[in-house]
Amino acid sequence: MTEVEPNPVVVFVTLATIILSFVVLYFFQQSKKSAIVLKPDEFQKFPLIQKTRVSHNTCIYRFGLPSSTHRLGLPIGQHISIGATIGDKQVVRSYTPISTDDELGYFDLIIKTYENGNISRHVESKKVGETVDVRGPKGAFIYTPNMVKSFGMIAGGTGIAPMFQIITHILSNPEDKTKINLIYANVTHLDILLKEKLEKYAKEHPSRFSVHYVLNEAPENWEGSVGFVTPEIIDKHLPKSTEDTKLLLCGPPPMISAMKKAAMELGYPKAKPVSKLPDQVFVF
Repeated sequence: MTEVEPNPVVVFVTLATIILSFVVLYFFQQSKKSAIVLKPDEFQKFPLIQKTRVSHNTCIYRFGLPSSTHRLGLPIGQHISIGATIGDKQVVRSYTPISTDDELGYFDLIIKTYENGNISRHVESKKVGETVDVRGPKGAFIYTPNMVKSFGMIAGGTGIAPMFQIITHILSNPEDKTKINLIYANVTHLDILLKEKLEKYAKEHPSRFSVHYVLNEAPENWEGSVGFVTPEIIDKHLPKSTEDTKLLLCGPPPMISAMKKAAMELGYPKAKPVSKLPDQVFVF
């Protein structure tokens, strides 16, 4: 029986087709990974797809991205800007998503509505399907795994947002050994945001994360602290000042001013007027 040799043209076409298929697949996967949407110098419209009330004046707003494979493109620790024309003025405010870039197709913002808060009331008025204008990323803080051995964090109210984003990112990475101690201050226990998730993190990662609550007005049998965050509370619940420790602050201006002074009393360097990434005390 005569043996038929393979046609070299057919072999070449077959191999070329296989190689091309792998190349196309590779670039398709890469395009999915790099499908980011934020533009730092251009506002874009994102639709509200879900609104979850978490307190009497605070909601978690979920905004949709162009597709389920798109990511926001926001480095951990940075924030976005929401802009709107209110009256005859262009108003812009900054917010840090509580979601991370590992979550595709959407991003979440936790926003407290203030009586005189133009942007917070603007967002609160939105119905599902309506859009807000967003640009970014912005900010001087970009987190990288194991950048320090420990973080001390002090948050007040919705100042929990950047802390929560960083905490979530660290605890979701088993290669990240950073330890986190958080003091979270609010007026009443009803104002504590993301409490269930924070306590879940503390239970699942007891050697890496702890949270201590401080309330101005505490209910009976309250186990946290009462009043304002004091140097004594900071000294007890946060790490000492070392070269491998950063202190992160986010909250109302009067609180931040007091926390800067308290930190200095405990040996932390004086916070700069505008925080930069290398600073040991960083204010969002």
